Amino acid sequence: MQQFRFGVNLGSAATGAQLLDCARLAEDLGYAAFSLSDHLAFPGTDLAPLVSLAAVAAVTRRIELQPLVLANDLRHPAVLAKEAATLDLLSGGRCALGLGAGWYGPDFQAPGIPFHRPGVRIARLAEAIAILRGLHRGDPFDFHGEYFRVTAMTGTPRPLRSPLPLLLGGSGPKMLALAVREADTVALTLGMPLGMRDWRHGPAPYAQATDRKRDWIRAAAAASGTAPEIQTTVLAGGITDGGAEALLAPLAALVGATVQELAGCPHVLAGSVAQCIETLLQWRERWGISYVTLPAARAREFAPVVAALHGR
Repeated sequence: MQQFRFGVNLGSAATGAQLLDCARLAEDLGYAAFSLSDHLAFPGTDLAPLVSLAAVAAVTRRIELQPLVLANDLRHPAVLAKEAATLDLLSGGRCALGLGAGWYGPDFQAPGIPFHRPGVRIARLAEAIAILRGLHRGDPFDFHGEYFRVTAMTGTPRPLRSPLPLLLGGSGPKMLALAVREADTVALTLGMPLGMRDWRHGPAPYAQATDRKRDWIRAAAAASGTAPEIQTTVLAGGITDGGAEALLAPLAALVGATVQELAGCPHVLAGSVAQCIETLLQWRERWGISYVTLPAARAREFAPVVAALHGR
């Protein structure tokens, strides 16, 4: 089992001052990573992640900087290679890339960007990863794929860490298999895999769906001989000695589930400090989750949990 590490995600709108205050607080509280999501049309995600993380780099010294996650088809991989390498250089080697195939249709449809079927988006992501790594080596690089072509290009600047740590997120077997093959960290996402029409069967459907994702990850890891870190993002919850219904109700309404159906979901964490610690230990035992990203708005609240599991 890998040791726990924790990050925070600023998933809501914020001013520049709030962004920097949040990042400094996360570092002071001992969190390992600071992240932002990447959307053009999702409500409440106003700040562009790479620009925001560059600002965070200037006011922090240790915390890792991670977009969680960049939608691949919103940027050409050659452009992303330069931006990520620049962030790594300016931050003293603290950039960790988070990438995904993109899932939120309006991010593409509103600005008129093609939103391909999942298989195509995943194939494009695989090519983009090859280009990113090729350009980060600092040597002349050629790539001729089905979707991208790069000819005799030398990527500059070269990142301080090459290859950059890579996190890939997904929920279906194809995306998770790609993540296992290519990434240091596999991020479990909330979305139910395509074709899982029976996901609500049983008393804890989200937990059972995560069991299936775990099995896909293990099969891919056995085939590739890898052992990636497993990550999850907590989308709702908090420290409470009472009932958690009020904390979980907004997420339940958003995904069209009941609060009871969210029980056991590795994207909600609620209870006393002791209960949250026990829940995280169970997640690691059952699913291998050791990297947990918590809402930035609750960074101080969850700090005792983070401190208790530091180094374990």
